[in-house]
Amino acid sequence: MSVLILGIGNPIMSDDSVGGRLLQLLEQRYRFPSSVKLVDGDTMGTALLHHLQGVEKLLVVDAVETGGLPGTLLRLADEEIPRVVTAKLSPHQQGVSDLLAVASLQGWVPQEVVMWGVQPACLDLGLELSPQVAAQMDALVARVLEELRHWGVETMPL
Repeated sequence: MSVLILGIGNPIMSDDSVGGRLLQLLEQRYRFPSSVKLVDGDTMGTALLHHLQGVEKLLVVDAVETGGLPGTLLRLADEEIPRVVTAKLSPHQQGVSDLLAVASLQGWVPQEVVMWGVQPACLDLGLELSPQVAAQMDALVARVLEELRHWGVETMPL
């Protein structure tokens, strides 16, 4: 089984960098089987399409604007993740939505797609996460690892 963990976000936009920061934590703390690939998608949108070829399970991590309390974690799966933008949920939703739409046209949509998001407190220029989002990073790591275990993927602490 091929698994892709895709972190999305702009590294210089404070809480928007949560996807890339989560990948850094995973890489620093865990060893993954060769069937799992971690990709920092930054803000590349459909330029990430080639990474989806042959992927069976896709886990996306991003800042997700829901209007909720900053730091709130949110899980979306499959059809819950908008493939056509009707209401902007995150600064990258169009990119993720476009990526999944084009992947569908190519026949490359993974069998299962899950998005873990965190409600940002700050999307201004900045290199640090807000205190509310920073406080949720360990919980977000735990949720991602739990998702992987559900898929039968075991990780090893470093």
